[in-house]
Amino acid sequence: MWVWAVLIAVAVQRLWEVRLADRNTRRLRAEGAVEVGAGHYPLFILLHASWLAAIAIVTPWTMVPNLWWLALYVGLQFGRLWVIASLGRFWTTRIITLPSAPLIRRGPYRFLRHPNYVVASLEIAVLPLAFGQVWIALVWSVANALLVGWRIRVEDRALNGRR
Repeated sequence: MWVWAVLIAVAVQRLWEVRLADRNTRRLRAEGAVEVGAGHYPLFILLHASWLAAIAIVTPWTMVPNLWWLALYVGLQFGRLWVIASLGRFWTTRIITLPSAPLIRRGPYRFLRHPNYVVASLEIAVLPLAFGQVWIALVWSVANALLVGWRIRVEDRALNGRR
């Protein structure tokens, strides 16, 4: 029961984020923004969907989560919301660049260049651990690290020279 409640909540949150990101993407494109690195975007969709599916498939529905790990996951959501609020209309799930826009340097961007990837990477490890799924945490964390490494290189090239 816990597993399904948590996974449904995560899925609803992710769907809300995709809607927000799509709205922001459309607005930015209308202002002349362009997408960079679109080829790897479907891999992120696959990674996140398969991560949730793996947790759902292998975790017994009667499993009670470790409340410490679950609390950490909930805490990470505040980091996610901080990132989204800090980027405002520039927050998307894709690499959308508007050359005339300055780099955001408020919120968590004062401390880290890519805080969104830090939060998402921690989420991918922490949620399965809340349900005792160490191997899911490991496998998906490695896959995520490879994808995020690729994405950061693409994003940094797109933002190179911006202030």
